[in-house]
Amino acid sequence: MEFFLSVIGMVMVVEGLPYFAFPNRMKIWMRQLLEIPDATLRILGLLLMLTGYLFVYFGRS
Repeated sequence: MEFFLSVIGMVMVVEGLPYFAFPNRMKIWMRQLLEIPDATLRILGLLLMLTGYLFVYFGRS
């Protein structure tokens, strides 16, 4: 559980960094994100999850 909480904490740091460092740029990016079709976002999300799973799998072995 300690490892899991550490990983979640690091993900939160990495996710929050662009909002802290470039808030105006993130607003522009979010507006552009609204224009991307849902199907494309789903595929991108699936690919990111699978890539993350592979990283965890190979990192733990």
